[in-house]
Amino acid sequence: MREISFDTETTGLNPRTGDRLVEIGGVELINHVPTGKSYHVYINPERDMPEEAFRVHGLSAEFLADKPKFVDVADEFLEFVGDATLVIHNAAFDMGFINFELERVGRAKISNDQVLDTLEIARRKHPSGPNSLDALCSRYGIDNSRRIKHGALLDAEILAEVYLELIGGKQRALSLTPEEDQESVESSSNTQRQTGLGTFSARQRPGPRPAYLPEAELAAHKAFIEGMGESSVWKKYE
Repeated sequence: MREISFDTETTGLNPRTGDRLVEIGGVELINHVPTGKSYHVYINPERDMPEEAFRVHGLSAEFLADKPKFVDVADEFLEFVGDATLVIHNAAFDMGFINFELERVGRAKISNDQVLDTLEIARRKHPSGPNSLDALCSRYGIDNSRRIKHGALLDAEILAEVYLELIGGKQRALSLTPEEDQESVESSSNTQRQTGLGTFSARQRPGPRPAYLPEAELAAHKAFIEGMGESSVWKKYE
């Protein structure tokens, strides 16, 4: 199973009022393990940098002036993503910007079905919060001392560690099958929420999980117990 822990930095909060992407970072995971492969790019937003945004990520308009525009990196970005699941903290925000930029340059938007929101998982697992990325690092003992300012690739690397803890951490090695691992993630994120950028729908299991044993084996087991007689201790557990 291929996933990408993912983050962006922007000039502000809303692409529909003129804010733009300035940085994309992604870390590849295979079966929840980082492979060492990543994607990172700074983007020229073709506009000024508000002071509030600069204080968050430290990326100035001067620094970004010679960086590629989104249209120049859209295809390589989509090639890196492929059909992987994007693991994002507060996914509606990042996907609002990504899909706005993709639509702006004539590319197809990424479906919500391809996105997993770790904020929604955290809210279900820790309903009393807080559930910011920094708060979850503190909760799980993850070193985020390098995070003096926000940075897309660094935050994607930290999120990969947080994500592993949210879905069971090292205890996940005790699970029996990949399907059980995936079910725990999907059941944790089975929710919807409304934001200023639109409605974000987390993935849902497409159908009920099948029984562990086929009917023939269940019937054979029942016949075996019947053959042991009424005094059999196994009759108590039918």
